[in-house]
Amino acid sequence: MSLDRAALAQAVEEFWTARGRGVYFPPTWADRLDLDDAYRIQLALVSRRCAEDMSHVGWKVGLTAKPIQEQFKVHEPVFGCLLSEGRIASGHVFRHDELIAPGFENEICVVLGRDLVGAKLGIDDVARAVDRCHPALEIIETRGDLTRQLALALADNAQQKFFVLGPPVRPADDLDLSAIGVRVLVNGVEVGRGRGEAVLGHPLRSVAWLAGKLAPYGRRLKAGDHIMTGSFTRQFPLARGDRVRTEFERVGAVEAAFV
Repeated sequence: MSLDRAALAQAVEEFWTARGRGVYFPPTWADRLDLDDAYRIQLALVSRRCAEDMSHVGWKVGLTAKPIQEQFKVHEPVFGCLLSEGRIASGHVFRHDELIAPGFENEICVVLGRDLVGAKLGIDDVARAVDRCHPALEIIETRGDLTRQLALALADNAQQKFFVLGPPVRPADDLDLSAIGVRVLVNGVEVGRGRGEAVLGHPLRSVAWLAGKLAPYGRRLKAGDHIMTGSFTRQFPLARGDRVRTEFERVGAVEAAFV
């Protein structure tokens, strides 16, 4: 059952206070939220963070690839918010000790050149709105049990921590993101391969899904938004000392290290 306005406001206060203590999945809220309330809490918490010293620069679509859906026992995508503090250039060296059980996913990040609104957008509609694409890594934190408490994970911004961007490429008429392959290397060793079609059949389909999903929350996709479209492969854990490199056909490479 969805929370009424007063109960939702109280929940936001409790999540915000718990976050200040380093508790991201408040145990008193386990098994109590539906996904709609979880998204509303997420957006309210992000708004508070953006009132401090950062800005909301876009969105992530998660749980799009079948291997990840199987990994986390879910059957539909989810969304989270991208913040300015999380935008990192390829080649960055992270301190592993400053991250909470980190992992990474391999994605194409698209940046919109114009607003994109509608509940029934097609791939061509999205393609016309895309200004550029980046090879990207999403760096996630496992701040709680996503598999058992998906609603709490969504309230906590769907595991998002950083998004690492390689050099941009302009979309060409013959660039089919669903057909490109990706090669994933950790410490120089190949650990996975995937293709764009793993992301809901086409990475731009996740953008179309997002445009429709945001409308009930009074949000929309705007020019300049960065959108992490979803992983081509399963999620990989990160250990101290790891060097990660992902190579996307025709789009380019992105890398990061964790010391």
